[in-house]
Amino acid sequence: MLMRTDPFREMDRIVQQLSGTSGTWSKPSVMPMDAYRDGDAYVIAFDLPGVSTEAIDIDVERNMLTVKAERRPALKTDSVKMELSERPLGVFSRQIMLADTLDTEHIEADYDAGVLTLRIPIAERAKPRKISIRADGGPKQISA
Repeated sequence: MLMRTDPFREMDRIVQQLSGTSGTWSKPSVMPMDAYRDGDAYVIAFDLPGVSTEAIDIDVERNMLTVKAERRPALKTDSVKMELSERPLGVFSRQIMLADTLDTEHIEADYDAGVLTLRIPIAERAKPRKISIRADGGPKQISA
């Protein structure tokens, strides 16, 4: 139901982690995610700790799901001197091609404890259904 769009994205993520570079709007970093089926929906969970909901943008155009987020540095004052900074800052993005069998009109998004969770229901037309057959004296039901 889900399809990776860029096979080299994981390599870029590893290089960015090792080099310490952060994402920009023109070259965003990759955000880690899990995807699984739960009953009649697909669930995609993105790790976005420290990102406010106002800094998250979710778009669906045709069957392309795009999630972008920006983690900004904490407010700095003259009295604060950074001693260590390991948490990645900048822009994060992920694009996922969704199958035609998913209902992109009814995606639900929740954000809790730094995890953005999207629930994408399976379209009614893609669910198994009974088909009636008329033969020799009346209708019969079979499973599709």
